[in-house]
Amino acid sequence: MNPSTASSLPPRAGALGHLRVLDLSRVLAGPWCTQNLADLGADVIKIEKPGAGDDTRHWGPPFFPGKDGRPTHEASYFAACNRNKRSVTVDMASPEGQQLIRQLACSSDVLVENFKTGGLARYGLDYASLSALNPRLIYCSVTGFGHTGPYAERAGYDLLVQAMSGLMSITGQPDDAPGGGPMRVGVAVIDLFTGMYATSAILAALEARHHSGRGQHIDIALLDVAMAMLANQGAAFLNTGTVPQRQGNTHPSIVPYQDFPTQDGRMLLAVGNDGQFTRFCEAAGVDWAGDARFATNAARVAHREELVGLVAALTRTRPTAQWIALLEDKAVPCGPINDIAQAFDDPQVRARGLRIEQERRPGGPPPAGSEVNRVVGTANPMRLSETPPTLRHAPPALGQHTEEVLRERLGLDAAQLQSLRERGVIGT
Repeated sequence: MNPSTASSLPPRAGALGHLRVLDLSRVLAGPWCTQNLADLGADVIKIEKPGAGDDTRHWGPPFFPGKDGRPTHEASYFAACNRNKRSVTVDMASPEGQQLIRQLACSSDVLVENFKTGGLARYGLDYASLSALNPRLIYCSVTGFGHTGPYAERAGYDLLVQAMSGLMSITGQPDDAPGGGPMRVGVAVIDLFTGMYATSAILAALEARHHSGRGQHIDIALLDVAMAMLANQGAAFLNTGTVPQRQGNTHPSIVPYQDFPTQDGRMLLAVGNDGQFTRFCEAAGVDWAGDARFATNAARVAHREELVGLVAALTRTRPTAQWIALLEDKAVPCGPINDIAQAFDDPQVRARGLRIEQERRPGGPPPAGSEVNRVVGTANPMRLSETPPTLRHAPPALGQHTEEVLRERLGLDAAQLQSLRERGVIGT
């Protein structure tokens, strides 16, 4: 197909239904980006290694339960970031496999990859090679440290970058508190933020292409993203020279804004302004809002220790549910500290339909033997009134769509597919 026809296809459902995306990424940051594009309607073709596939297919436990309720060989991690994609198994190390990928790139709008810097050049699949074949191609590279600088050749992982960026230094309890020390965030937030920044960059490049007619290369690095996501903490250091420290669940600039003990557990109280503090005091039957030490947020921060002690003694007098009921109609942010099971059972979460189920429909020989036919996940939070995210494909079995895609996109017939299969160029 001529590259110029890549964006002139009839649109499918979704805001990006007219786009074709070639996904050469694996693990989390790249796949998170391409899942966003897929949810918005793009046709995302995920290229995987025959017999192995994306690393996260094997990152377990936990593994999906099979029809008999026992764990299968398929890890649930993969499902978090690969729905709405079609899986094609191609041996990228073989010249014929490289040629198949080049042909797919020629009819694609976007390519996303997360190989080490220079890793795809030896296959002729780098930006320079593919943009020469398809000048409209938007090519997004996701790496740990970017394509320039002294660390460009290094492999980067979320945990490593959380440590290097300073994020771990401000996460966790202070050194002098029980359990003190630097702590990673409970999910791979740098990978996820990187996937979101990559999504935004791709959409910006697509908009630019409307005017220029040309694609471009996008260089997204985990370390760059991590430094940007320090946000107010980074700004505090850059403008004052004071290095932020760990302070558990408290906020450096707002008080009271943390968890507090209750009669039956703990709750979260997030008083973000003086009006909320006044209403909290009125509801709780205390006169602290008139105390000069606590009348303004700046004063409350200066007298943090005194106020936190008073609030903690007060919150212990009622159960969590009573505090929530008391403060809810006063517009004072307050809530439970849920575990994940409680969060998915929350009435607001249920009302918003954030738990989704998809049926995996076998598309050929590989997935026919799969024991997993039902996948549960979390809905895409982007709610567009006219072109909302759609659910089309469950996270695919390895190679589920190989024949379908190669027939549809490259026009290969049964004999050609069988020949490629026999030579190990595509999966069996």
